[in-house]
Amino acid sequence: MRHIVLAAAATALLATQALAQDVIRPEAPAQPMNPAVKGINENNSATPVPGANSFTESQARARIEARGYTRIAGLKKDENGVWRGRAMKGGTTGPVSVDFQGNVN
Repeated sequence: MRHIVLAAAATALLATQALAQDVIRPEAPAQPMNPAVKGINENNSATPVPGANSFTESQARARIEARGYTRIAGLKKDENGVWRGRAMKGGTTGPVSVDFQGNVN
C-alpha cells in the first residue's frame, strides 16, 4: 500500500511540472523560405533547384512549351533531378531546364 501511495505522489508531481512548462512557439516567417511556384509563367528561383523531380519528360516538355519555347531537344534528367535540354525562344537556341518545383530556366 505504501508503494502505491508513493507512486501516485510521484506521478502527481511529474504531471504538475509538465503542465507548468511554457510553450514558446516561434513566429512564422513573413515569407515562405521556399515558396511554391505561383503560376506556370512564374519562377521562384532564377536557377534550377536540385531535388527529387517527379515530372515526366512529357510534363517537363509541356512546361517548357508553355513558357514560349519551341524545338525542344535532348531533354534528359540530370543527377540533381533537373530536366535539361536545348530549346529555341525568340529566334535563339540555348539551354533550358525544369527543376522539381516547375521552374523553367
